Amino acid sequence: MLASRLTQARRASGRSAEAVARSAGVSVDTVRSIEKGRTSTPEFFTVAALAAELDLSLDELYAFARQPAQNDHQAPDDPSGCVST
Repeated sequence: MLASRLTQARRASGRSAEAVARSAGVSVDTVRSIEKGRTSTPEFFTVAALAAELDLSLDELYAFARQPAQNDHQAPDDPSGCVST
């Protein structure tokens, strides 16, 4: 969820991953890794720097990241852990 919100904000700003990375003081590989979900738990200061560059509050990112995934439709009483459709 964090990855998608950061990607949405960056695209909405009209900036490239390279431009945001440079302004935030992080590597472009780090930005791309976060956006693609390869880095599931990025460093706090990295997230804070990206949030500042993209005019996002950390509270907003936290709330967004805590939301269940849109495609998770598991029934709460389903002990099998299978995802229903």
